[in-house]
Amino acid sequence: MAKGLQGFLWTMVLLFCTIQELGSWAVHTAVEGPGLGQPGDPTLLASGRVKRGWVWNQFFVVEEYTGTEPLYVGKIHSDSDEGDGSIKYTISGEGAGTIFLIDEITGDIHATERLDREQKTFYTLRAQARDRQTDQLLEPESEFIIKVQDINDSEPRFLEGPYIGSVAELSPIGTSVMQVMASDADDPTYGSSARVVYSVLEGEQHFTVDSKTGVIRTAVADLDRETQDRYEVVIRATDMAGQLGGLSGSTTVTIVITDVNDNPPRFPQKMYQFSIVETAPVGTAIGRVKAEDSDVGENTDMTYQVKDEEGVEMFKVTTDSNTQEAVITVQKPLDYESKKVHTVVVEALNKFVDPRFVDLGTFRDQTIVRVSVLDVDEPPEFRPPSNLMEVQEDAHVGSVVGVVTALDPDTANHPVRYAIDRSTDAERIFDIDAKTGAIVTGKVLDRETAGWHNITVLAMEADNHSQVSRASLRIRILDVNDNPPELATPYEAAVCEDAKPGQLIQTISVVDRDEPQSGHRFYFTLAPEATNNHHFSLLDIQDNTAAVHTQRVGFNRQEQDVYLLPILVVDSGPPALSSTGTLTIRVCGCDSNGAIQSCNSTAYVVSATLSPGALIALLVCVLILVVLVLLILTLKRHHKSHLTSEDDEDMRDNVIKYNDEGGGEQDTEAYDMSALRSLYDFSEIKGGDGGGGPGEGGPGRNPASELHALPQWVQSPDLDFSVFRDYICRKVEQADQDISVPPYDSFQTYAFEGSDSPVPSLSSINTWSSGSEQDFSYLGGWGPRFRQLAALYAGRRGEEDSEES
Repeated sequence: MAKGLQGFLWTMVLLFCTIQELGSWAVHTAVEGPGLGQPGDPTLLASGRVKRGWVWNQFFVVEEYTGTEPLYVGKIHSDSDEGDGSIKYTISGEGAGTIFLIDEITGDIHATERLDREQKTFYTLRAQARDRQTDQLLEPESEFIIKVQDINDSEPRFLEGPYIGSVAELSPIGTSVMQVMASDADDPTYGSSARVVYSVLEGEQHFTVDSKTGVIRTAVADLDRETQDRYEVVIRATDMAGQLGGLSGSTTVTIVITDVNDNPPRFPQKMYQFSIVETAPVGTAIGRVKAEDSDVGENTDMTYQVKDEEGVEMFKVTTDSNTQEAVITVQKPLDYESKKVHTVVVEALNKFVDPRFVDLGTFRDQTIVRVSVLDVDEPPEFRPPSNLMEVQEDAHVGSVVGVVTALDPDTANHPVRYAIDRSTDAERIFDIDAKTGAIVTGKVLDRETAGWHNITVLAMEADNHSQVSRASLRIRILDVNDNPPELATPYEAAVCEDAKPGQLIQTISVVDRDEPQSGHRFYFTLAPEATNNHHFSLLDIQDNTAAVHTQRVGFNRQEQDVYLLPILVVDSGPPALSSTGTLTIRVCGCDSNGAIQSCNSTAYVVSATLSPGALIALLVCVLILVVLVLLILTLKRHHKSHLTSEDDEDMRDNVIKYNDEGGGEQDTEAYDMSALRSLYDFSEIKGGDGGGGPGEGGPGRNPASELHALPQWVQSPDLDFSVFRDYICRKVEQADQDISVPPYDSFQTYAFEGSDSPVPSLSSINTWSSGSEQDFSYLGGWGPRFRQLAALYAGRRGEEDSEES
């Protein structure tokens, strides 16, 4: 025992020494780094080991220190320090100078503030050792860490709360509800500060919790939602593994009990009573009943059904999906006189049944519904309800078609009166006896006009006409043979001139408006007036058609081009009726193949194709005709325009205005004087008597004679200007009578220029003297604008001089 204890102690000492050695070596390596141990470094020993420059202990500081003095953390020391105070220790990094202070001489480090590991777990600092005199770095800067040592100062907390879970009712013991988890901010690697265990503070009689995992489970098997639908459970989490002194936190978990279908439907009453009138139509709702169910959700969904046979026949039950009520409706018409009270058994059952709870009982319930039928005054009813009658179309007016019968279904059995709804028989073809209901014809019937008649018959109580019933009646008009057969169409046939005997010309069919029940059967023969016919024959084919054949060789259209063949058609009756129709046969020319080419009463059939030469000739003729027509139209138009220009010549076109200023000498196109010369011949008259006397042109000429030297246009004595006067007067008269006529003409008078003008008139029209002694040579000096005027008067002056000479 002693040897064992001694061995154990030695083992512990060796282990402690080994840990210390390893820690010192690790600190040394971290401090010096790769820069230490270079060749020539005095710190290197001969064995190759590095000389340690820094010596200090492991640095830890306890959190939440509440003492008044600074908390001692540790000491840094250089092995070169001989204790004479020549070395100065400093630190830098996180919290240096604020949280952590160092004694420059001894290297002791103290914490001056209260630390919290949950906020910061360690601090990284750097240490330096310098010569106090020279401030030179004696040791390389070294980094070290101060760890904050944890204490149990944080309680467990439920971070995901509030918690809400659910579990089905009647779940077995141990059914998992949900899991809760608490978090502890303490160091889980140090001690038991972060080891959390769970327990139930409230609700332990119904639920349990796993101390390690926090899973909540049911503790009982009889949880009933209908009794209590939710529970509030308080869960506590304690650290230090639940030991004494551990901190704890709690949370409230809400557990909702979900529903299962463990309750059957139940009717609150065992009998329900309803009433309804007997005239209620099919589908009318009588009433509603509902079975109660303590469950919720889809577990309350129910279906209802009628269980008894009588109720199934007369009534129908449906489920209102919104209210889960049973709706009872009428399935067949009710009759108070037949049955006054009906009893219906209605059953309710759950739509979704949970097989786990079948042993709890039957999930259905029944109730009785009594339906009382109320009596009402009903309209008459038609019996039997047949709506088809038949009558022959040759029935006389007043003939009975049929009889309708209606009875009052009420116990009073009131008498019934009948009538016809005239909106369905506006022409009053039928009448009805108001008391007996006999329907008779009111007019002559014709099946070919209307084969069916649809009328509405009214039946009403004699003393209460508001109680009216209606019945639709179809009356069929039966056919009698009253229409003779007729040819289907006005047949026309053609026969070739070279036709041979027995050749088929035409097939004849007939129509008959009657419709005998045994079908049509027609007989064909030639009419008596055609008995002497030797040209054509008629053959009855026995299928209600007949064929016409030729009976001779060849025909000549020059002799006869049309043949009229009367045909007698007889039906099968009874009685047999007949009619005569005429077949028109035309004689036509045919080609060798038998194709008709032409008939006397029709245009010749032209071949559909023409030769190219014929087409060209036809086009040339058409072109010539078109050219002739255009030429005639052009000549007519030209002749008409010539006549119009002569008729429309107007004298006003020759009236020339002189009150506009001309363009000068260069303007030779302003006025065309030939317009005045073209109608009348004005003579140019010289001054004096027309002779060139010696006295003329001399210096003794008076001023008045000089004014007559301008070219003069004077009126010839033998000319009559009455045409102008008449024209102007006619126009003035028209303008006076019609104020809408614009003034096309203006007449300018140049004969008078004023009574007080000192200058005589220069107008050539008013100048009658031809003599002139004026010299117009000065006009040449007026510039290019008057060059033509100067030439005109200078030339005129030269002619006068030559005549005088």
